[in-house]
Amino acid sequence: MATCPPYPTNPPRPHWWQRGWVRYGALTTLLAISGLVILALVREQTGTQGFLVGLGLAVLPVPLLIAAFRWLDRVEPGPWRNLVFCFAWGACAAALIAIIANSFATRWIATATADPAGADTLGATVIAPVVEESAKAAAVLLVFLFRRRDFTGIVDGVVTAGVTATGFAFTENILYLGNAFGTDQLTGDSGFASVTAATFFVRVVMSPFAHPLFTVLTGIGFGIAALSTGRHHLRRALLPLAGLLLAMGMHALWNGSAAFGEYGFLAVYGAFMVPCFGLLTWLVIWTRQRELRTVREELPAYVMAGWLAPAEPHTLASMHARRLARQYARRHAGKQAARAVAQYEAYATSLAFLRQRGRKGRAGPDFAVQERELLDALWHRRDVARPALDHAARATAPPPVAPWPGYGTPGSHAGYGYGYGYGYAAAAYAGYGYAARPGGFAPVAPYGGYGHGHPAPAAPAFTPAWVPAPFPRSRP
Repeated sequence: MATCPPYPTNPPRPHWWQRGWVRYGALTTLLAISGLVILALVREQTGTQGFLVGLGLAVLPVPLLIAAFRWLDRVEPGPWRNLVFCFAWGACAAALIAIIANSFATRWIATATADPAGADTLGATVIAPVVEESAKAAAVLLVFLFRRRDFTGIVDGVVTAGVTATGFAFTENILYLGNAFGTDQLTGDSGFASVTAATFFVRVVMSPFAHPLFTVLTGIGFGIAALSTGRHHLRRALLPLAGLLLAMGMHALWNGSAAFGEYGFLAVYGAFMVPCFGLLTWLVIWTRQRELRTVREELPAYVMAGWLAPAEPHTLASMHARRLARQYARRHAGKQAARAVAQYEAYATSLAFLRQRGRKGRAGPDFAVQERELLDALWHRRDVARPALDHAARATAPPPVAPWPGYGTPGSHAGYGYGYGYGYAAAAYAGYGYAARPGGFAPVAPYGGYGHGHPAPAAPAFTPAWVPAPFPRSRP
């Protein structure tokens, strides 16, 4: 007698909204419509000439800010599409929400209280911080929910929030600078005594980091939530909210500094904004160094299993060595090889972070699947990446130190025979349960075999059919 199969032969088709092209199309349409509307509103307020002047001046700090946030994200660089989405959301959707909501709230308060001056002050110090920070935080929330693999810690939160705020400040600066130029056209002022010059100095020279600084607090909240385990649901919900409230408070203090007297702005800028900027900069750089230390401490387990070369944990934990490896690959094998080396470095870093989450009990149920994908990606790029990383390891290796008399012979602590002094004791990783790759370390030919400018060698046909076992969850 025929029996029904345990699983349906034809799996159910996903709902139309779950299809990727539908979501991307809806999001792109939303941002495009927001951009057109905000463009029309800003041009209506500033005029065509004021809009063009404001656009030309407002774009100046954008490349510097984007480059700074991208530099912070160099350890494990996220995809460019996330940054493009964040900047577009801040410049179009968040700016449109802020303009409409702030104008509506200010007019309603002025009508209800019959005090236009008080309504403007209340709108700048209370309404604007709440509306603007909430609109910018929406982009961070979307990346946190729908790009969870790319959002793993504090640095990711800082970069996501900072790029979103950079886009928002870009549109806001166009509006302010365009209005200032229109005022100068009416009064006939020009040069350093003009309103345009004063606005440019305050918003672009003195405080280009103001909006990114506010929203970065929200990003830090989401970043700490990403580091929390799945059991702490209340903490994961409260931390982003706490960061958002801090961002609103700092934004309100900055907007209300003009009401503190003649020198209120300078007092808030010097005594509060600059120290906070320095503290957050130190925090982000310290977090970046901590990520490099994680790479150095977690990857030796894969060295013991045979997936990585012995010197790679030390090389991948140095941004200088990574750059040398990419330059070596580009010089001897062309741009394609340099791109493969950069991808190898990124995949190895993601593997180290994934292993750390598994060791601390924060890995999701797809830990083994993600590990398999990363190991396969490394395996297919090893023939191109390892000669470059080996060159970088030799270039950055510390000079040999003569041993003390009676403590062995020179080279006794050379690790795996490379002589770099990076040795990892085999017993230290004996309990990880990672099976060794059959065949051990295969020698890799240098780039001299195919010369400068030629494409990198094709990935080997062999694909490992097994991966190291998932790391067990940490014990209490």
